[in-house]
Amino acid sequence: MSSTSFDILGIGNAIVDILAEVDEAFLGEQAMVKGSMALIDAERAAAIYDLMPPTTENSGGSIANTVAVAAQMGARTAFLGLVADDTFGAVFRHDITSSGVHFPSPFATVDAPSATCLILVTADGQRTMNTFLGASSSLSSVDLDEALIAASAITYLEGFLFYAPAAQEACRVAAGMAQAAGRRVAISLSDSFCVQINLAAFQAIVRDQVDIVFANETELAALTGLDDFDAAAEVVAAQVEIAVLTRGALGSVIIRGDERVVVPAEPAVVIDTTGAGDSYAAGFMTGLVAGESLATCGLWASRAAAAAISRIGARPPGDLSAFRA
Repeated sequence: MSSTSFDILGIGNAIVDILAEVDEAFLGEQAMVKGSMALIDAERAAAIYDLMPPTTENSGGSIANTVAVAAQMGARTAFLGLVADDTFGAVFRHDITSSGVHFPSPFATVDAPSATCLILVTADGQRTMNTFLGASSSLSSVDLDEALIAASAITYLEGFLFYAPAAQEACRVAAGMAQAAGRRVAISLSDSFCVQINLAAFQAIVRDQVDIVFANETELAALTGLDDFDAAAEVVAAQVEIAVLTRGALGSVIIRGDERVVVPAEPAVVIDTTGAGDSYAAGFMTGLVAGESLATCGLWASRAAAAAISRIGARPPGDLSAFRA
């Protein structure tokens, strides 16, 4: 296999995260279910934004978060996703490139603003997300870069893309390009509801095109139809090279063939759970491309996740190379 220019290429929704701390009453007044993720339209996004207290704004989206954190840990990363040529598009482009991520995607040509995720964080660290997909949802196969995919050790796909048929097809095409180049394909299942309504498509790509799957307990249950964690883990592990299964405070389980590693969660004071799984995936894949053992990959992943939940926002700031010690 030829050498690579990048360790991880992420393909996902390019979203600007807009975060604010609110009380429980705010959620009730807006008829929001705490801890949920709702897809909203531009009008609803504008209305919520106007009501939010002071915010912080950063480039986001699940896979974009992962490649940014991996870059901060020392991995060579790139990202493909679409933003509009507008204020939030400029915020996204500036933030992700300043994190050390190669972002070659041109501006979207559709008449839609950049995507935003309005994240409301309550005192218990739970985040309630309202996502307007905007220009990001127009991603299609024409936006892929076959040379970049071939030059990346791992192509990491975002499950949230499966909400849009053209983006879902782009995932399958990207996976095929990576396979043809002899590279690994990873996927985040992203959301149990997304898995449920696109079940056949998720089952097919995991079975036929994915080497590494990242899933939490509810996503794993949705994919397999099994509520028993061990039984569901066995099913998925038989289909992929590596199954990486997160369990919140219980830590994670990593399975590769007959090898099964249980990784405890790193101690952390929970301030905001936004991006925990994204940072976990970043730590894991950074270790994997560096040739580390599954146990070490899990340790790096857990450190990154603990750092993410110990502050407001989806990504720990600054140089994260210390997580590799």
